Amino acid sequence: MKKIFVNKLGVITISAVLLLALGGWSANSTHAPGTKKIKRPVLIEGAMPIEVQNFAKKLQHVKEEKSGKFEFYKGTLDHYPVIVVKTGKGMENAAAATAVAIERYKPIAIINQGTAGGHDPKLHVADIVLGEKTVHLGSFKTETKDEGQGVDTTQWKPMDLMASEGSGSSADAEKIRYYDADQDLLSAANAVKDQYTNGKVVEGTIGSADIWNNELDRIKYFHENFGTSAEEMEGFSEAQIANEYNIPFLDIRVLSNNKTNGGAYNPNTAEACQDYVYNVVKEYISTKK
Repeated sequence: MKKIFVNKLGVITISAVLLLALGGWSANSTHAPGTKKIKRPVLIEGAMPIEVQNFAKKLQHVKEEKSGKFEFYKGTLDHYPVIVVKTGKGMENAAAATAVAIERYKPIAIINQGTAGGHDPKLHVADIVLGEKTVHLGSFKTETKDEGQGVDTTQWKPMDLMASEGSGSSADAEKIRYYDADQDLLSAANAVKDQYTNGKVVEGTIGSADIWNNELDRIKYFHENFGTSAEEMEGFSEAQIANEYNIPFLDIRVLSNNKTNGGAYNPNTAEACQDYVYNVVKEYISTKK
């Protein structure tokens, strides 16, 4: 009886060890023992062809994929996986493309990049703004006015759509929302800024909305009240989705024009921006290898 008891105990003990080992592996590992761990890619976003084609050409072993109208270019940079996505213009396209990319490719970090219009008179065409913050420039609640009382956009109150799930008035929702850049991505961008020779590289606030602002007084209002350095049409929505999935995010924008100081539109700045972002990614992935 004693011998049988010991044998049964041994079987039970071995079984328990095996179950714990298997359970630990399945819960904490993304690859089988002895196999190479799959690296999560860096995702690079751009709205238009001129904002992604130059970067995609720099990758090795590129494979093109589509999901709906979104185009993805999968490749490697220094043997590290990098995916470039052409999101299309506008906040809705950008948000949808970002969500699809996160679900599909599980990126380790996201960099949105491309061209922007200047809000700061001290910045010039070809200068680059690192989005230390991104802000929504199209989410406002208007004042109550009767017919014939006109429109005064300076009296509009910011409306933070993420502050409340209700439709009623909320003091918490009547404020501007900013998303902060990931500090590791921002550090990588600052580490290589001296390699950019087309202009200067500065940290600032990038505003986003489905609005193309040409009114100098409106641009000045955003710059003075919300600290904007530049405006574009995608970054905030991508930052919002990245934040919901807890993915590190950075918005990098080159000024293609600046109405505040007469800077004329230059489409070639898009390629220069991609060259710079390429160096940012090289720096960033060097810390992940």
